[in-house]
Amino acid sequence: MVLRWLTALVALPGMVVIFIPALIIWSTTGWQGIEVAGPGVLSFWAAVIVGTAGFALSARSSSLFKRFGEGTPAPWDPPRHFVVRGPYRYVRNPMIMGVVLMLIAESLLLQSWYLACWAGIFFMGNAIYFPLVEEKGLKKRFGVEYEEYCRHVSRWLPRLTPWEPGKN
Repeated sequence: MVLRWLTALVALPGMVVIFIPALIIWSTTGWQGIEVAGPGVLSFWAAVIVGTAGFALSARSSSLFKRFGEGTPAPWDPPRHFVVRGPYRYVRNPMIMGVVLMLIAESLLLQSWYLACWAGIFFMGNAIYFPLVEEKGLKKRFGVEYEEYCRHVSRWLPRLTPWEPGKN
């Protein structure tokens, strides 16, 4: 199970947060003109805060899939059980939101509009993919339980209070 989970994390968030941004930086600056914000700059501290929050959100969310869902974040090895714990009680896609926050942090730290654009493209791609593909599969796998969840928990905007299944 650990190998399955690590493979999914390296293949998905690793590709999105490390490989593609490195490719973008290399293709736009050739590593020569890259500027990294230092501790004396506000964008450095914003990147630290936003990046830490994003990493924590993604790590916590994916660990819940492993622990309670008996699966991974990967579409080829999804959770076998429906997970409504932790951040999933506030928003339906906390892992994606965490990755977006990490991408924003990278764009702040590396002072790159190209990486900021990549964060936007990644979010928009998921905003299209989830309702068209992912959610249909979840409705098929988890049925009424998932439909009830969708009525109470937003896809992207977190609730102010955690949702309790079975309570309206």
